[in-house]
Amino acid sequence: MKHLNYEQQIKALSKISKAIASDLYLEDILRLIVAVTAQVMGSNICSLMLLDEKTKELVIRATQSISEEYNKKPSLKIGEGIAGKVVKENNPIAIKDVAKESEYKYGDIAKKEGLKSLLCVPLAIKDKVIGVINCYTPEPHDFTETEIDVLTSIASQAAIAIENTELMVKGRVIQEELEARKRIERAKGILIKNEGLSEEEAYLKLQKYSMNNRKSMREVAEAIITAQDMKKSK
Repeated sequence: MKHLNYEQQIKALSKISKAIASDLYLEDILRLIVAVTAQVMGSNICSLMLLDEKTKELVIRATQSISEEYNKKPSLKIGEGIAGKVVKENNPIAIKDVAKESEYKYGDIAKKEGLKSLLCVPLAIKDKVIGVINCYTPEPHDFTETEIDVLTSIASQAAIAIENTELMVKGRVIQEELEARKRIERAKGILIKNEGLSEEEAYLKLQKYSMNNRKSMREVAEAIITAQDMKKSK
């Protein structure tokens, strides 16, 4: 494994910063992060695992590995295996030889793929751990403080990118929900005025039409509003 010089570290972090600031999709950013990380760390397999909020399990979301077996390895629970332990403790873990590590869960894959040493660091926003980055080397290696610091910096940037993307998506969903509610309220108002219905009756009529026609409440509301606007324009 090559030792990192200062210039390489800066170039790697700069490349990742540019990707995060770009309008690339999250999947593309994650792929770029693992590719740059593998290159700068001299790693034969680098992977990024994220915590699934529903199952509370770590799942591989990006890797530059072409190993089908590694890419399809099962997910891990919090506290399970090295990655699960890193998530639980929110601290990096370096392993000199994964084959000799009892807590390591994928000894067969490691042997087959020629994986020796592992550095696993948490992806964390403040104290909230959302995943890990794994870096494997083909030869036994003692990870230096510098290497741990570099991978920790990369992980911090990756965590920010993931968090920002999720906030953007959530923001967009909330905005769409608010817009839908406004349209539904307006459609209800039209039904109340035109058909002399109560607020509850108007809502139930919208809901029934939505279910019978397999359309969303917003689509039904839009149709009612459009029909009303067309009436007005005649």
